[in-house]
Amino acid sequence: MLYDVIIIGGGPAGCAAAVYTARKRLKTLLIADSFGGQSIVSDDIQNWIGEPHISGFELAQKFEAHIRAFPDVVDIKTERANMVAKKGDGFEVRTEQGNAYEGSTVILGAGARRRKLGILGEDAYNGKGVAYCSTCDAPLFSGKKIVVVGSGNAGLEAVQDLFPYASEIYLLEKGGAVRGDQLTHEEIQKNPKLKQIIFHADSQEIIGNTFVTGLKYRDTETGEEHTLAAEGIFIEIGSIPNSEMVKDLVERDPWGQVKIDSKHGTTSCPGVFAAGDITDDPYKQNNISAGDAVKAALAAYDYILKKKSGN
Repeated sequence: MLYDVIIIGGGPAGCAAAVYTARKRLKTLLIADSFGGQSIVSDDIQNWIGEPHISGFELAQKFEAHIRAFPDVVDIKTERANMVAKKGDGFEVRTEQGNAYEGSTVILGAGARRRKLGILGEDAYNGKGVAYCSTCDAPLFSGKKIVVVGSGNAGLEAVQDLFPYASEIYLLEKGGAVRGDQLTHEEIQKNPKLKQIIFHADSQEIIGNTFVTGLKYRDTETGEEHTLAAEGIFIEIGSIPNSEMVKDLVERDPWGQVKIDSKHGTTSCPGVFAAGDITDDPYKQNNISAGDAVKAALAAYDYILKKKSGN
């Protein structure tokens, strides 16, 4: 079967795109191994428009229910896409489960995965004091003592995001100097809530009971082990876009992000569109992912109309 559009991803980008392609009566295939995206682990999302408070699990359920409201035009495959390739004047999407699907267009909404430290306790306390998005989760840590693990602008900006909420903040740097924008570095040092920047700190283990209680790290200069008490730990060391499946099809930046024209979500390959955290859009937010996916879906619709008319 040839679909009008194949959408990859079950987060806000993929689901928003599917709603709009369905409303345009395009025969749509949504390939996603799960719904909700990275926010599925969040207990309390406070910035999804129209929902002052909603858990990631509830949001994922709403995404899925909305997509399933269009059974006549949207097929759902609970699989993981691992390759997108040109086939004739359309595309073939292959999955880890060994299946292949064909479509006239493709919308990439596969998102990204947070770069992790890979230490003990990190997965166990994910969503229980460990967070990866200061823009999203800073308000949940009001009045708490926070450790930010990160270098470069990601770490500095996380500290800034936390200033209105945290009672005190510690920034851990693995190297011997702060990397990132010098002006931002100077600005954060003026705020008394930033208690210390700890250099040569190699994180070893996140500890806690039901929730996080602290972080163990090793001083790479002295070899000494230290434990820093904390009620929240923000890991800000970047993310990895799930773009390996299109590495030979579309242009990506040095970090693996799919390059797009932000007006329409177009990529370097005609007929392939992208939105959300998989792209080089600088703002990684649920609402932005959804909005950009709507643009990509409408652009895909226009592309299909022109293709069918021969223009």
